Amino acid sequence: MTVHGKGLRGWREPEGDLDAGNSEATIRMMTGLLAGQPFMSRICGDESLSRRPMARVMKPLAEMGAKIEARDGQYPPLTIHGGELKPIDYTLPVASAQVKTCVLFAGLFADGQTVVREPVRSRDHTEVALREFGADIRVKQRVITLQGRPSLQARDVVAPSDLSSAAFFMVGALIVPDSNLVIQGVGLNPSRSAVLDFLLSMGADIQVTKIELVNGEPMGDIRVRHSPIRGGVIEKDLTARLMDEIPVLAVLGAASEEGLVVRDAETDRIAVLAENFRRMGVEIEVTPDGMRVPGRQKVRAARFDSFGDHRIAMAFAVAALRGDGESVMEGAEAAVSFPEFWGILEQAAGR
Repeated sequence: MTVHGKGLRGWREPEGDLDAGNSEATIRMMTGLLAGQPFMSRICGDESLSRRPMARVMKPLAEMGAKIEARDGQYPPLTIHGGELKPIDYTLPVASAQVKTCVLFAGLFADGQTVVREPVRSRDHTEVALREFGADIRVKQRVITLQGRPSLQARDVVAPSDLSSAAFFMVGALIVPDSNLVIQGVGLNPSRSAVLDFLLSMGADIQVTKIELVNGEPMGDIRVRHSPIRGGVIEKDLTARLMDEIPVLAVLGAASEEGLVVRDAETDRIAVLAENFRRMGVEIEVTPDGMRVPGRQKVRAARFDSFGDHRIAMAFAVAALRGDGESVMEGAEAAVSFPEFWGILEQAAGR
């Protein structure tokens, strides 16, 4: 892909609505960029995205001087009245790489230093990328400082394969007998590799080879073999670091020896996880802040529903590999964040 940059001030007002589809990351990060533009814009998404609250990005952007209108005060579509922004020193109430990125992107258009303080270290791809493109950005422990209005320089960039996307195939290989799968060129950023560390702690047979540093990001090949999994507990800081992977890790928990416990989770995905698990005859206990999935469970073929969520669709496609017959996925088109998923899954499964 070739991008012809126009500079921070080279954007123009869009002719119609911007569509973020199913991507919460897109709408949150784009809102930060649009807030600093000298025009009005409107960004929306699909039915699932339209139910996700945006207050966590609207609050800091309002402190920077942006005016944003939302349905019921917090839901997409968002109407963004862009303009001059001022830098802020903002402490994230909850660790979120998306909210952090939104504030940093808005800070690109503000005179002076924008500071973001994290309660827990989150994924730092934004910091790495901004530094690679020439921004004056400094990171000290959990404090990120960005100098506004940088002169960004074009770069040739190699983007590693996404570890969160790879996690679906890693779990698939772990739960399907006789599997021996190699996933090439996967990003191994330490702020993103919690899922790899967690799988290893559960006893997964995983090897990482051909490690190299490209554009500030470590990457390598991952070999995964079918192996017995002990089970585990996801809680406290680890919950925030594994939020994207929790659906597929729940599937692994049902196949593990001891099961999976998740605590300190604030996600609406647990309810739909529970619904699909019940359809496939898998026991799950939903708790006030998470869930418990007992291990050594058999999977019944079922008719699943993605409920418009891309990670739910992909997680239960992996679960269906353990089923006792043919399963059907309603809303499979929800996997818009990884459109090649179904083809790669068919290839990896040899079917």
